[in-house]
Amino acid sequence: MTFIDHIVGPRVDQDDLKKNSLKYGAPGFLLLIARVLILVALFVPFWSMELVAPQYPENLHLIAYVNNLAGDVAEINSLNHYIGMRPLEEAAQIEREFGVYFLILFVIMLELASWIHSRWAVVLILPIITFPAVFLIDLYLWMSHFGMNLDPDAPLSNSIEPFVPPILGSGFIGQFETIARAGPGLILATIASGVVIIALFFHWRAYAPLVKAQKAEKKAAKQAAA
Repeated sequence: MTFIDHIVGPRVDQDDLKKNSLKYGAPGFLLLIARVLILVALFVPFWSMELVAPQYPENLHLIAYVNNLAGDVAEINSLNHYIGMRPLEEAAQIEREFGVYFLILFVIMLELASWIHSRWAVVLILPIITFPAVFLIDLYLWMSHFGMNLDPDAPLSNSIEPFVPPILGSGFIGQFETIARAGPGLILATIASGVVIIALFFHWRAYAPLVKAQKAEKKAAKQAAA
């Protein structure tokens, strides 16, 4: 058995495939659904924050896509300047620069995983499962870094204590109420993560017996050769 064969895992007998097409087809179909969800997530917002204050009747909105910021970014930066917070564009620059490529890579990894019948499929799938949590953790760290490191020389630096804006839910920063929400992109990525976990179960159910039989056959062959 070559290294590639070890990674790819056992092939399915054609007669067995015809008799159990649903069992062997389920993992690939679920991974296809996950790929579509991630592709759609590329084009919709991942996260948003609304700033509520009396002087803004329509409130201020910050919208984060996987690769750029939109909404009232300039106005929010102007307000943040007075309390000593850095411009929002300085946050997560690497993440926004390569975010699209990472999601495209996830789609490719899911495609490869659909052809792998061994436990190595988990290695390819694991980043997709953890991506929503990693996104929120990264967002929290940036929000914390910006909110806890205010410029002491800012005009209104003494009017507000260092803070960590909530990444989900509502909170208060001075006279502003902030309402943070998961965007459709993050929701789709989370659903994709759940679909991938379900796909892993069906993958194990379909291919684990084949891997076990392959190992038993290999062991028997070694014993016969000995």
